[in-house]
Amino acid sequence: MKESNIRTPDVRSRPALSRRALLGGLTAAAPLTGAGLLGLASAAPAAAAGDTYPSNTVLYADPAVTEGVDYARRYRRHALDDQDLVTQGGFTRSVILAPHGGGIEVGTSELCLAVAGYHPDGLAPTPAEGPRHDFWMFEGLRSSDNGTLHVTATHCDDTVARSLAAASLNALALHGCTAAQTGLGEGVAAVLVGGRNANLKKALLAHFAAAGITAADAAGKPDLAGVSPDNIANRTLRGEGAQLEITTALRAAMFEVNTRAGRKTSTTRLFWDFTAATRAALAATEAAQPVL
Repeated sequence: MKESNIRTPDVRSRPALSRRALLGGLTAAAPLTGAGLLGLASAAPAAAAGDTYPSNTVLYADPAVTEGVDYARRYRRHALDDQDLVTQGGFTRSVILAPHGGGIEVGTSELCLAVAGYHPDGLAPTPAEGPRHDFWMFEGLRSSDNGTLHVTATHCDDTVARSLAAASLNALALHGCTAAQTGLGEGVAAVLVGGRNANLKKALLAHFAAAGITAADAAGKPDLAGVSPDNIANRTLRGEGAQLEITTALRAAMFEVNTRAGRKTSTTRLFWDFTAATRAALAATEAAQPVL
């Protein structure tokens, strides 16, 4: 995915927001582009080379493309309720994103659900004790030619995706890539870890290594690094997130039946090892973050 780095205006003169005012205004602020609600805003980047559509908005407006036939959007925002006048209530710290799910980047929909804490077959809470994360995905539903529905992560302007990211301290986006893009060797089963959140990246690399999963830092790979502030994974409260670029071979090994219908019911041990490592990295990152 190609990214653009765009200068942003200085907003240091804005008045400080209380925790409640900040969280309460997230949805209204979501259309802003750039480095996140607590960071800076920027103009939308130019259309990415290779994409048919310059944004989700343009794709949704195309009369030749039908929601529910060509594509689908799925998401879950967990309810928040803080009525305590003395103590600070909790809030959802992380959102899991699959901008190119379904038949676009195969396997990322199922991983999105599992990392969020839901079994891809029926959405049963998995593991039962939690935790649960918010999630959002865009899925290609066609039997073929799903690649034309790809909208690069820096151009993702789906309003739900943006509002969920803007309401979270952390966002983790799941993507698919080829072995050739990683430079790690032909047919390699690996994941490249990118994004602007250095702490989350470090935790992900460590937990993948502990699980025996080949992982590498995506720094130095411009199309996979995920460092643009306009990347949907970086549109968080802190203006930073992480993204996983998972090779075709690694994703294929996560399912016994690698079809849209078969993947959710044929997950392998590798799928759940990958999910557990990812969730553990998120948990470690969240534990070190202060409550707003």
